[in-house]
Amino acid sequence: MKILVIDQMHASLLPLLAEKGLEADYQPDIRKEEVPTMIGAYEGLIVRSKISITEGLLAKAPKLRFIARAGAGMDQIDVAAARKRGIILLNAPEGNRDAVAEHAVGMLLCLFNKLHLANAQVRQGIWDREGNRGFEIMGKTVGLVGYGNTGQAFARRLQGFGCQVLAYDKFKSNFSDATAQESQLEDLFEQTDILSLHIPLTSQSQGWINEAFFNRFRKNIYLINTARGEIVPLPDLVKVLENGKVLGACLDVLENEKLTALTPAQQVAFNYLTESDKILFTPHVAGWTHESYYRINQVLADKIAALRDR
Repeated sequence: MKILVIDQMHASLLPLLAEKGLEADYQPDIRKEEVPTMIGAYEGLIVRSKISITEGLLAKAPKLRFIARAGAGMDQIDVAAARKRGIILLNAPEGNRDAVAEHAVGMLLCLFNKLHLANAQVRQGIWDREGNRGFEIMGKTVGLVGYGNTGQAFARRLQGFGCQVLAYDKFKSNFSDATAQESQLEDLFEQTDILSLHIPLTSQSQGWINEAFFNRFRKNIYLINTARGEIVPLPDLVKVLENGKVLGACLDVLENEKLTALTPAQQVAFNYLTESDKILFTPHVAGWTHESYYRINQVLADKIAALRDR
């Protein structure tokens, strides 16, 4: 198969593909506008996030058998258009699930124990023990929305903390295991102390976790979002922070990550969040460890080889 790679990838990709008898045309510096003129010659496409895979682009790729996304999310691909053409979609959530899980735990511990604030204060000569008194995860109920690769990996890492883990997944059933109890949304609304999101961005999930959703929780909660920022509208998050329904949030993703192109409403909300010590940010790096960068290539190489051998 002729495979085109249009994004910067870990240097291991080509050797891993070669081990399986696969060759790729590595074009990480290709411009977006050049892709439509080249894609027609290839049977496979490996992408990260350079371009959106639209129906128009796919119309120029009559030979394309598969699209492989170097990551978990498929929201930049017109899935329906690809499937209509019989194009197989591959991704690699197995490659970065552990990185995301560790990052989520780290952010939660940092927020609960005010590590980001205490570190900055001590560097300024401030020794405030009482002001930096933290909270424990032990005894809390963690509610997971989504129990796929990252949800399960996060649940496994919570086992040593002595907390209860409830998981809701609309696409799965009978999945209770040693790390999480299968639950309905109503169970999460009733019991959750810490809400963690592990769902893809789709037309159904976009904007789903909004003010009305948060207000259905009986308790005041903490939020962790290492999934997709568009799932949680920033202005809605500000409202529930202001009324106390959300006590704090760990945000690795934002509704709009192009910080120089925020809408006026997003800018107002972002300014509020950046000024709040109840919010902990990271720049969409939860799944972006040195290990996951390599492991994603391993997963993709295995899946592409398996597809070729069908």
